[in-house]
Amino acid sequence: MHMPVLPYANSQALARGHAIAWWRRATPPQLFVGSFLFLIAFGTFGLQLLPGLYTGDGLSWTDALFMATSAVCVTGLGVVDTATYFTVAGQAFILLLIQIGGLGIITFTTVIILLLGRRLSLRQETASFQGAEIAPHLDVRRLMRDILLFTVSIELAGAVVLFIAWAPSMGLPAAAWPALFHAVSAFCNAGFSTFSGSLIGINTQPVPLAVIMVLVVIGGIGFLTMEELWQQRSYRRRRLRRQADPLVPRLSLHSRLVLITTAVLLGGGSLFFTFYEWRLAFADMPVWARVLNGLFMSATARTAGFNAIDYGQAADGSNFLTILLMFIGGSPGSTAGGVKTTTIAVIGLFAWSRYRGRTTADIMGRTIPGETIQRAIGLFVLSFGIVTLAIFLLTTTEIGVVSHTASENGFLTYMFEAVSAFGTVGLSMGVTPELTTAGRMIAIVLMFLGRVGVLTFVSAVALRAPPAGRFRYAHENVVVG
Repeated sequence: MHMPVLPYANSQALARGHAIAWWRRATPPQLFVGSFLFLIAFGTFGLQLLPGLYTGDGLSWTDALFMATSAVCVTGLGVVDTATYFTVAGQAFILLLIQIGGLGIITFTTVIILLLGRRLSLRQETASFQGAEIAPHLDVRRLMRDILLFTVSIELAGAVVLFIAWAPSMGLPAAAWPALFHAVSAFCNAGFSTFSGSLIGINTQPVPLAVIMVLVVIGGIGFLTMEELWQQRSYRRRRLRRQADPLVPRLSLHSRLVLITTAVLLGGGSLFFTFYEWRLAFADMPVWARVLNGLFMSATARTAGFNAIDYGQAADGSNFLTILLMFIGGSPGSTAGGVKTTTIAVIGLFAWSRYRGRTTADIMGRTIPGETIQRAIGLFVLSFGIVTLAIFLLTTTEIGVVSHTASENGFLTYMFEAVSAFGTVGLSMGVTPELTTAGRMIAIVLMFLGRVGVLTFVSAVALRAPPAGRFRYAHENVVVG
């Protein structure tokens, strides 16, 4: 005798079938974007439903969505003060979202599969490491293991040094949690802090400031570059022991561009910040602290989000330079956001080649493919358009239709906020808690797009492209310039 199948059971089976079918059809960009949407939803419900997270009243649904998005997208913008609004349990939940969001839930899934000894499918490899074609000599499985090793080792080392630095003044038990929190937040370029006012209170403490800055820079150069540097170090050690070929494999062009561009941005930015703030924000600091804080401002502006000064009191030149650095961001495959250092480097090389009358972009004995140049230009144009639209919307929703005098220079403030959200930086001129509901939703969208990447999001939602090579339209020229 067969039992009748209930409609509810049928609907459940149908839903499971649809979910499995979508999972099998989903492209790597859809898996990546979907994983962040899932994690943001998990964080939002967790902030609403888990007990013991707040010192007082809980967050509204909109604010919970904002804080969850900021944590998962490792941004650092907050509508409430993380140091005072959350309990230690609440801060730990935020830190969990930062850690998973910083590495990417796809990477975590990959690592778990590898630890269980299972074989990766081609689609999983593509979803977890989209830079495999850049450095084909790297083993994807080994890279996934090393990502976890790098993360745990670097964060633990940073936490130990911060604990040693803070223990004498805070006491042993009290220094442990801030040290761990700031080490993870810095490496993931999140910018969340357990101190009210972020790092303003410790801007004359050289060791903590330097450690956090180093963690930020390392987290922003990308795991591919870290892996190549690590392999070169291991190869040199084996070569000294005469266990390897005397020729050390060279760094890929990607990694060399990352390191050069990062050094130029750090060095150039620190010079300008030190110059602008020497007699303003740095006026009461000793000379060494002024130089260190100038370098720190240059490092944190590219998606870290820790502020050691009040940007609302900084020079307009500093704030505009910060906007430029926030838009550039870190490097591909890292915990940082922005349009990425390599994008700016490729566009700059292409412009320089055109200036010299060359049709190709060449550097270090290599020619950058035209497809890569088109991708970089497309990313820059799309990102610029999105940020420009967001600035327009924010100034409309937050300032309204008033004169420039009546707005009290609010344009720069909200331009700063929009770029900070898109670059997943987290720096603010103090307006984040005052954003309207519409302004907060705009910032949420910017943080999400900045974290998953504009081109990745477009690939995830785009309709199926028409077959290539069937036909093309007739050429007709257009005057430009």
